[in-house]
Amino acid sequence: MDKEKNVAIVLCAGRGTRMNSEIQKQYLLIKGKPVVYYSLYAFEMCPFMDEIVLVTGKDEIEYCRQEIVEKYGLKKVKSIVTGGKERYHSVFEGLKVIKNSDYVYIHDGARPFIDQELLQRACDSVHIHKACVVGMPVKDTIKIISTDGFAQHTPDRSTLWMVQTPQVFQYKMVLEAYENIMQNPGVQVTDDAMVVEKMGKAKIKLVEGSYKNIKITTPEDLEIAEIFCKDKM
Repeated sequence: MDKEKNVAIVLCAGRGTRMNSEIQKQYLLIKGKPVVYYSLYAFEMCPFMDEIVLVTGKDEIEYCRQEIVEKYGLKKVKSIVTGGKERYHSVFEGLKVIKNSDYVYIHDGARPFIDQELLQRACDSVHIHKACVVGMPVKDTIKIISTDGFAQHTPDRSTLWMVQTPQVFQYKMVLEAYENIMQNPGVQVTDDAMVVEKMGKAKIKLVEGSYKNIKITTPEDLEIAEIFCKDKM
């Protein structure tokens, strides 16, 4: 029986306007290393991960190759490709360069604190359910508001999760879903699970992630990341 193949797509093409920095958030430094390095390193060290595809902006390809992949000896990064206008375009560019994969792990490069236990939980789940995303139950009460800012409804908190990445799928399933959405550009999606739900008609299993698996979006997130990184050292 042939060994299954697992590939990670790490997205690093976003502009990060809320960071208020001329440097893209994925390349800001945490303890002297770019934010995206930590995600790439986690996949590099994952024993069942075979290959990494890094998706970035056209102007950042050489920087990523020289200052991240080569500098830190990331051997599993086999492709660095240019992303697209929207997130789902970037994911599709990553999917297109993958050959003969069984499972694909789609991850935001601005989430530096994935760990091996989280990746193993996702791996175990996708083998059973074919499509899963990591996340955590919300801690706060959530309000549904009207367009003019008034509370309309308070959903049951026990049914609400914060969705994170990686989001993991059978490769053929997610590729077909993305091929479908590229033919239907008017469909609104915010993550890979929505693409598979709408275009692949699959059910998505939620898997325990980590409250430390934050996305670096604002300057405050970077301060928190420094603390989390210090705890790991």
